[in-house]
Amino acid sequence: MSKMKSTGTAYICWFFLGCHYAYLGKWGLQILYWITFGGVGIWALIDLFHIPTKVSSHNLEISMQIEAIDKKEKEENHANNMAMMAAATGKK
Repeated sequence: MSKMKSTGTAYICWFFLGCHYAYLGKWGLQILYWITFGGVGIWALIDLFHIPTKVSSHNLEISMQIEAIDKKEKEENHANNMAMMAAATGKK
C-alpha cells in the first residue's frame, strides 16, 4: 500500500520540478521529459490534464499486485490448513 501514489503530490512534482514521471517510477520517461524540456512545453501541457489518469493507472497496477499476493497467501494458508487437518486425522 505504501507504493500507492497521490494525484496531488504528482501535481506538485509536475509544477515545481517537472518530476512527476520519477514520482511514478518511470525514470526513462522522466529523463526524456527533462531533455526535451517537457516537449518544449507541449508535453507538459498535455500532462497537466493526464496526471490523474497516470496516477490511477499506477495505483491500479499496484492494487492488482497486492490482490495477487493476497490470493497466493490465502491459497497457501488453505493448503497448510488442509495438510494439518489431514495429519491430525491420520489421512494422507
